[in-house]
Amino acid sequence: MIGTIINTATVILGSAIGLAFKKRVPEKAINVVFQGIGLFTICIGISMFLKSQQLLVVVLSILIGGITGGLLQLDKKIENFSEKLKKKVSIIDKRFTEAVVTSFLLFCTGAMTILGAIDEGLGNGSELLITKSIIDGFASIALASALGIGVLFSSVPLFLFQAAITLTALFFGNFFDAAIINEMTATGGVLLCGLGLNLLNVTKIKTVDLLPAIIYAVLFAYIFNSFIN
Repeated sequence: MIGTIINTATVILGSAIGLAFKKRVPEKAINVVFQGIGLFTICIGISMFLKSQQLLVVVLSILIGGITGGLLQLDKKIENFSEKLKKKVSIIDKRFTEAVVTSFLLFCTGAMTILGAIDEGLGNGSELLITKSIIDGFASIALASALGIGVLFSSVPLFLFQAAITLTALFFGNFFDAAIINEMTATGGVLLCGLGLNLLNVTKIKTVDLLPAIIYAVLFAYIFNSFIN
């Protein structure tokens, strides 16, 4: 899992640099950066969504994933966990939870995350994840300067998420074909669009409650492909 370790390290380093900049950059400039991140996130989400070849898979995944996340109250549980973590490590930052969730979704729902972690699990090398690491490193600088220390803490779920995909690919590599990856990516794109709208303060979508949709995308894509083939 060399690629995942490098990726985690670059996010930590980038976050540290961003936090140093945050103290020196005027509040107005940070707000502009924040809006830019929101717009960029929506654009990434749209480009990911367009990869879908089976829109019904994405629709069902979002609907059932949202119901599942709502019943499990994932958003509330993550918020409570973040608040406990803040108190435990004595962090005073109102945007801590938002920073962790926002950064995690940006770093972990893209095609490079999924493909890179799968490639590493299949023994095809870490080149894709290393490339992603460079991108995430620069992104974490901007995110940390706008959102604060929560971006640095997002490196923990990032590591766990990518490591889980890599280990899954190690044991079930043949399961992840291009069709499944496309629908996972497209579903993640919808989540990123929602996240971008939140960043722009257009609305407040509970993107955490929608996270199970990515798991359902794998399941439904597999089922649909089995029927087609």
